[in-house]
Amino acid sequence: MSGNEMTVKAVSGEYSVLSIAGGAKRAAEIWGLTGRRVLVVTDSGVPEEYAKRTAAGCGGSVLTLPEGEATKCEKYLAAIWSECCSLGLTRGDCIVAVGGGVVGDIAGFAAATYMRGIDFYNLPTTVLSQVDSSVGGKTAIDFGGYKNIVGAFHQPKGVILDEELLSTLPARQVANGLAEAVKMAATFDEDLFSFMEANDPRDYLGEVIRRAVSIKIKVVEEDERESGLRRVLNFGHTAAHAIESAAGFGDILHGEAVAAGMIPMANGEARERLIRVLEKLGLPTRIPVPAKELTRAVCHDKKSYGGKIMCVVCPEIGEYAIEKMTPEEFERRIAEAEI
Repeated sequence: MSGNEMTVKAVSGEYSVLSIAGGAKRAAEIWGLTGRRVLVVTDSGVPEEYAKRTAAGCGGSVLTLPEGEATKCEKYLAAIWSECCSLGLTRGDCIVAVGGGVVGDIAGFAAATYMRGIDFYNLPTTVLSQVDSSVGGKTAIDFGGYKNIVGAFHQPKGVILDEELLSTLPARQVANGLAEAVKMAATFDEDLFSFMEANDPRDYLGEVIRRAVSIKIKVVEEDERESGLRRVLNFGHTAAHAIESAAGFGDILHGEAVAAGMIPMANGEARERLIRVLEKLGLPTRIPVPAKELTRAVCHDKKSYGGKIMCVVCPEIGEYAIEKMTPEEFERRIAEAEI
């Protein structure tokens, strides 16, 4: 079997990230799931055959949740727990997520908390989930109107990135996911960013995803629990989560919010270069929420520390800085970017 295999050497254990076309068809075999009780969690927006094929490969069961961000809540978390109990899953069994970021986040959190933690495997089916949430073990649900406010770090035991699963995605969803690749290139890899400036990333999807994931792997290996370097991956996210909250988690996609959220946090030429790449992908470059309203929402975010807001700034493409801003300083940055 040909493919590109990357290894994540996290403090909590090593796992493989296999980038291989057609790998989803052999997920159960690749992960050695035969002989274990397996719950495959998916949602109604994912083609049925993806989850059924994975479950059939190991005699597992499928739980299909409703599509959408609203599913990332305590109601559906409890539904996964209930299914685990009904199937008699023990600590030797596992949950497999087949879907986008919503499925990966809630299924991973269920695995982190059921019986104090069981194995979790991830088969991401969108560009966004392959680039961003497939690696790193950040699992969560939304609560009280705030995104990812309740969660746990729980690394997957294996990840398969299958480019064939992306072929049916709408153009908007492809661009949505590529926003996260732009984010990683802007802060860590000037060469990758220049590649995206010179080419259309959509024509080199597999390569861009692999290069972006390799960046994230290096960051996660150095800072698994987001105490230092991994915070840089929040570039654009401080504003983005507030944008999503204000928009009601639906009118704007996560990557679109990240795209808009990066602009005020980039300086000078870096901002101009970002705008050109994002516009090429059809992504927004202006925040659709008034600066004052956005600041109020950000102050409730988990990136707010002691009355100040932790922000990742891009001074030059390929570089980053972390700044603590007062709410007034943050609001001023947002407002100035709109001028």
